[in-house]
Amino acid sequence: MPVFHTECGQTIAYDIQGDGPPVLLLHGFPQNRAMWHAIAPRLAQDFTVVTADLRGYGHSSNPAAMADMSFRAMARDQLGLMQHLGFARFHLAGHDRGGRTAHRLALDAPDAPLSLTVMDIVQTHLLLNDLTQEVARAYYHWFFLAQPAPFPETMIGHDPDAYFESCLAGWGGGMAGFDPGALDAYRASWRNPDCIRTMCNDYRAAIDVDFALDAADLGRTLSMPAMVMYGADGIMGRAFDVPATWADRLTDLHPVAMSGGHFFPDTHPNDTYRALRDFLTRVG
Repeated sequence: MPVFHTECGQTIAYDIQGDGPPVLLLHGFPQNRAMWHAIAPRLAQDFTVVTADLRGYGHSSNPAAMADMSFRAMARDQLGLMQHLGFARFHLAGHDRGGRTAHRLALDAPDAPLSLTVMDIVQTHLLLNDLTQEVARAYYHWFFLAQPAPFPETMIGHDPDAYFESCLAGWGGGMAGFDPGALDAYRASWRNPDCIRTMCNDYRAAIDVDFALDAADLGRTLSMPAMVMYGADGIMGRAFDVPATWADRLTDLHPVAMSGGHFFPDTHPNDTYRALRDFLTRVG
């Protein structure tokens, strides 16, 4: 397993395969880079595909400070990884927390992404600032995980599988579509107390750090080709007109409604692969 050592002392675990234009794929919560197991090898037929664990997740390191789990810090890691691999410019795609990291990377280094794909998210500032009852009830974990340590860590630590599998089932419409091997990889990560702590810090940082960073960038637009994918049957798709939430932020917007709920890369990998391949091929 290759590891990239960042300038700030973190280690980022990643895999690289294929040959062609570079593509960086970033996972979400509560997963790791194993979520791309059925997508990355097929994309690698036409692209150089990098799948990386975000800091605090999977086999990457677990920083001690809450602020070190901000999307800006995560984005800096991933930009450094791609530069280390020799890719000054690359296609960028992320699901859930990986999508928020990808959006922040595009804001902070807009010349780096050849294209941007975000999966099943609205902007962090929008979700928190315009919170509805429906979203608050479904996405309660944003506020549970953000409670002061060690309260959520202690509660989750009593039975990590029960907690995190309830997240997968609750937002994804059940567990039936998840690959057993990927689930084993997820469980190996989330049973680690350090990983539980840094995942909680991810959500604390979203409120205490990222909200202000996003507020400062509310007037900015991004011009690279951008695909917004969302689960047609998911919480975001029901609560928001997801493409409309991005219309004033992305000037070259390509919306795609996907079958299933929040975890469509896990539960509908073939459809996700085809949508990514078609978009990346079209935009070059």
